[in-house]
Amino acid sequence: MRTATISRSTAETAIDVTINLDGTGVYDVETGVGFFDHMLEQLSRHSLIDLTVRTKGDLHIDEHHTVEDTGIAIGQAFAQALGDKRGITRYGDALSPMDETLTRVALDISGRPWLVWKDLFSQTRLGTMDTEMFEHFFHSFAQAAGITLHVETLYGTNNHHIAEAAFKGVARALRTAIEIDPRKADAIPSTKGIL
Repeated sequence: MRTATISRSTAETAIDVTINLDGTGVYDVETGVGFFDHMLEQLSRHSLIDLTVRTKGDLHIDEHHTVEDTGIAIGQAFAQALGDKRGITRYGDALSPMDETLTRVALDISGRPWLVWKDLFSQTRLGTMDTEMFEHFFHSFAQAAGITLHVETLYGTNNHHIAEAAFKGVARALRTAIEIDPRKADAIPSTKGIL
């Protein structure tokens, strides 16, 4: 089983993350930010990655450190669970529709972190969460996990749908990318021999 547990503690947050890449999408998430919890649950459910998150952050300031550090911890756990990435499909993409919204996601588990983010948010908050923090979460996750990640809202007007389509699209793309390729299960998916 490809699993990992990460504990990360700073002066701003204390985080415990457990991940199982070969799970069934079981989640148990508590960050103190309700809408963020909802999005992480979508990420787990639609990727079939089991995810447990316990974050205690300095929410008396705002949710920035909580979201950022949770992204880092999940990314670290993801990278650790992947190990040397032997046998993975490596690439994943998804078109993620949610009612009037359509989001396109493409990713490469390359070891070269990068985020391209294009959203259409028309409001600054969803619940208690600043909408700018969605980009920041995915940036933190991609950096820590070593993923090249492109997320683009093609169209949409409902801000809840825009956020949720992004998380579900990333989930579906991750699900594809981490699958073991039965034709190359013993090989690193790179001509370099390392990712």
